[in-house]
Amino acid sequence: MTGLSLGLRTVSDGSLQQLAQNGVLYSHSNSFVSRKGSKTSLSSYREKEKFLPSIFRFLVRKQVGMLILAAFALLAFLTAFWMVNKEDASRSSELDFKEWFENSTYHLSALLPRKVMVCDEHNAQLPPPHALAMIQTKDSSAFPDPCRNFAFPPPPPGDRRRIGPRPCPVCYVPVEQAIARMPRVPSVSPGLQHLTYFHEQIPMKTEPHRGSAFGGYPSLVERNASFDIKESMTVHCGFVQGCRPGDRTGFDIDAADLKEMEQFHDVIVASAIFGNYDVIQQPKNWGKTTREKVPFYMFVDEETEASLKNSSLLDSRNRVGLWRIILVRNVPYSDARRNGKVPKLLLHRLFPNVRYSIWIDGKLQLIVDPYQILERFLWRQNATFAISRHYRRFDVFEEAEANKAAGKYDNVSIDHQIDFYKKEGLTAYSEAKLPITSDVPEGCVIIKEHIPITNLFTCLWFNEVDRFTSRDQLSFSTVRDKLMAKVSWNVNMFLDCERRNFVIQAYHRDLLEQRAHMTVVRSHAHPPPAFVRDSSSSKPPVRRPPKRGRGERKSNSRRHRKVGSGSKGSSTTF
Repeated sequence: MTGLSLGLRTVSDGSLQQLAQNGVLYSHSNSFVSRKGSKTSLSSYREKEKFLPSIFRFLVRKQVGMLILAAFALLAFLTAFWMVNKEDASRSSELDFKEWFENSTYHLSALLPRKVMVCDEHNAQLPPPHALAMIQTKDSSAFPDPCRNFAFPPPPPGDRRRIGPRPCPVCYVPVEQAIARMPRVPSVSPGLQHLTYFHEQIPMKTEPHRGSAFGGYPSLVERNASFDIKESMTVHCGFVQGCRPGDRTGFDIDAADLKEMEQFHDVIVASAIFGNYDVIQQPKNWGKTTREKVPFYMFVDEETEASLKNSSLLDSRNRVGLWRIILVRNVPYSDARRNGKVPKLLLHRLFPNVRYSIWIDGKLQLIVDPYQILERFLWRQNATFAISRHYRRFDVFEEAEANKAAGKYDNVSIDHQIDFYKKEGLTAYSEAKLPITSDVPEGCVIIKEHIPITNLFTCLWFNEVDRFTSRDQLSFSTVRDKLMAKVSWNVNMFLDCERRNFVIQAYHRDLLEQRAHMTVVRSHAHPPPAFVRDSSSSKPPVRRPPKRGRGERKSNSRRHRKVGSGSKGSSTTF
């Protein structure tokens, strides 16, 4: 019976239409199928009546009902969570997608194990004795001190034609005497003796802050621990993906340049231009020893290098005048100014065997010998780190407002950084901080001795720039004060007018091009009148009076004549 029913069902499903068309389907067949269908449905209904109560009894007995209720509750929770995430995603659409994605998924990387290693610091080695003999030819005591009786002159009277900060007089000793005053051994590093760095092949973000893979995403706990000065320390200091900075670490440098940068030097001068932002300025007034002993390094990215090649400034030795050009590939940041903070603050990592360094921004021109600068601001002051203070502002809160007003960075990020520092105890600058003279540096020049404590200072300063905004003036005093609270160490913050004595500040490239364009526009808009001599006129050409020489006074009278037999420049007024 089952087979017959199945056969009929098969026929009705597969060939019913065809059989109806052929006239083969009879009425008694329809009645037979209908009776069979009614009996089958009746029996199946009775079976369902028996089966359903047994299911409910089974669910109650096995306590499966609770699982179903839990499943419904989970479904409701997931629905609500999806709605909240949808609102968050719409609110975060104005943020950078990469930053939003990292901040939304950082908790996943926190669950994964981290493989962190340590890189040793390459301490600068003293040169062999014969090298010292070549550099220090005379004892410094053999020279008279030309600055013994130097007094800082009073400021010049106001000049309405020259608004803004100006240089002031600085007493430098002669270059030979400055070289003789160079210390023969490194300065003592208070508290810290041995500094090493974290190395992590795949840096993972564990907290919802900015940071970068290049900086290693140091956690807040690691950040706070880095200010606790110990004899031996390990900190984040950029280049975390390798132990040889510049070798597949981000901020990648060619092997030949890396080899050159690992050579020993007493003194180097370094600068950088990224994004073709500035025009290279050539140093002036350097002596023979400086040319032979002090290398000048300029870090550039591929965009800047291409511009140098197109303008035929770059020679076959990768030099532009006195500067050796160091090409950087795979820069870690999209912001050219933030990339510039890497060599500015981490020179001790790029040049592991250098004793002293002078950093100048790419827009500056050095016009005093580096040995004289080091003698004046480090060796004479028994200092290991020197930077000029801002010419106008001394307070971080004022500096933050000035940065927002000038559009230096987005206001939300600046406010977040300042609020974070306020919670840590940052207060406005006052006389209570003396002998500290300012909380705001003019950070375009850094003069540094490479010893562990100064290396730690610039490492931690860089970490703040990596974590918060790239405006390094905002984070300087926080790092300085935290270190000074732990060890007897300070920063020589000299006057900004003294800085302007040894560097000349030029405009950025975009401003220079804009000024040149405006000059061309003005010349086309107001061309000088052309002089056309009319040959038909009998009048002689107009004779212009000669230009007055230096020191000659202009007569107030409209009528005057020159006396031919008198002295030069004299005149008689009617």
